[in-house]
Amino acid sequence: MLKVVKFGGSSMADAGQYRKIRSILQADPTRSVVVVSAAGKRFSGDHKLTDLLYLCHAHVQYGVDCSRIFKMITSRYLDIQSDLDLDLDLGPELEALKLSIDAKKVTQEELVSRGEYFSAKLMAAYLGFQFIDAADWVKFNMDGTVNQDASYEALRNRITPGYGCVIPGFYGVMPDGAIHTFSRGGSDITGSLAAAALDADVYENWTDVSGILMADPRIVEDPQAIPEVTYDELRELSYSGAQVLHEDCIFPVREKNIPVNIRNTNDPEAPGTMIRGQFQGEKDPDRFITGITGKKDFSIISLSKRGMSNQVGVLRKVLTVLERHNISVDYVPNGIDNVSVVLPTASVEKDLYTIMAQIKQEVQPDTLDVHHQIAVVAAVGRQMAFRPGISGKIFAALGESGINIRMINQGPDELNIIFGVDNKDFADAIRVLYNSFVK
Repeated sequence: MLKVVKFGGSSMADAGQYRKIRSILQADPTRSVVVVSAAGKRFSGDHKLTDLLYLCHAHVQYGVDCSRIFKMITSRYLDIQSDLDLDLDLGPELEALKLSIDAKKVTQEELVSRGEYFSAKLMAAYLGFQFIDAADWVKFNMDGTVNQDASYEALRNRITPGYGCVIPGFYGVMPDGAIHTFSRGGSDITGSLAAAALDADVYENWTDVSGILMADPRIVEDPQAIPEVTYDELRELSYSGAQVLHEDCIFPVREKNIPVNIRNTNDPEAPGTMIRGQFQGEKDPDRFITGITGKKDFSIISLSKRGMSNQVGVLRKVLTVLERHNISVDYVPNGIDNVSVVLPTASVEKDLYTIMAQIKQEVQPDTLDVHHQIAVVAAVGRQMAFRPGISGKIFAALGESGINIRMINQGPDELNIIFGVDNKDFADAIRVLYNSFVK
C-alpha cells in the first residue's frame, strides 16, 4: 500500500501545523510520499508566502527595494526552523536568493517557486525524509504541458525504496532547465503526477476543510460535505467554480484510476470526500444533487437570424471570430433561429466592439446583443439523468424566490444543469437550491 499525500498552504502555515502533519503521517506509515505547498496564512490578515514572493518580484521590476518584504519571507521560514529546533540552516540559501533578486538574475517563476522549495526543505528535515526537488523530475514540454513519461521515469529513479520523501509542489523545469510553474494552486497537480508516477493506491489531498462542501460556506451557512464524488462530477464542480482542488489535477490520477481523498489537516479523523471513477450504489439514494457552485461576471453575446437552423456554418463563424481574439467560450445555449455564447466578461471587454462588428459582418444577423453582469450557477449530480423533472423543480424553486433566469444550458448526460442569473442574484440562487434540495 502506498499513499501520496499533499498538504496545502494552510497546513504548512507554521510550526504547529508541521506537528499536525507529522502526527498524520505517523498514524499511517503508508503515507510515505509527501508533496507540500508554500506556507499559507496563519490568521486573518496574514500573508501567503507566494503572494509575498510575487510582490517582491514586482518591487524589483519597478526599481523599488524589496528588503522589507523579503525579511518577512525569511522570518516565516526561520521561525518555523527555530520553533521545530531543526538541524538545518536555510540562512545561506536565503541570502543567496536575495543577492540574485537584487541583481535581477532570478526569473519571476523561479522566485515564486522558492516558497514550495523552502517548505519542502524544512518538512524533509523535520520528518527525516528524503528531499526530492521538483526540478529534478517534473519535466515540461516547450508548450508548457507536462511530459508525463519523462517525469514519471525521473521520479521513479529518484525514489529510495523503503524511505519517505518530501517534494515541493507547483513547479518543474522546461527543456532548457529554466524553472516553470503551474498556475496558482498547482501543487495539487504535482501531487497528482507523483501519485500517477508511483502507481499509488490513494492520493490524499489535505487542506483546511473536511472534504468538498456541497456549496460555498461564504454563501451557505455550514454546508454539508460530499462523502463521495466521481471524477466527472469533480471536474464539473471545479470548472464551474468550486475551489477545493485545481481542476487540472484530476487528469493524471484518473488515467491510472487512482482514488483521491480530500482530508482536513485540522480534523484528521474526519473521512473527508472520496473521489473515484464510479461508485457501486449510493450512500444517499434520495439526494440527486452532489454540489452547487458557480462564478460571477460573465457576458452573453446573443444573435438571431431568420432561417438560421437551415444555414450551415453560422455557429462556426461566430466561434471563429472569438478564436481570432484568443477567447474561449464556456457555454453555447441555442434555439432554432438563435444562438448565444457565454464567456467571462474580462476576456471580451477590451475588444468587445470589434468582436461585435466582426460577428455582424460575418453572420449578418437580424439581431445582435450583449448582456453583462451575468452569474453562472451549476447544479451537479450523477443521478440527475435518472430523475424526471429535475430541471422543472429547480426552475420552479428559483421562480418562487423571484430569481429571473437569463440562460439555461444542460448536457445530454444530465450530469449538470447550468443556468445564468444576474450577478445580484448569484448568492440567493445558490442558497435557494441548497435549501430546497439539500437542507
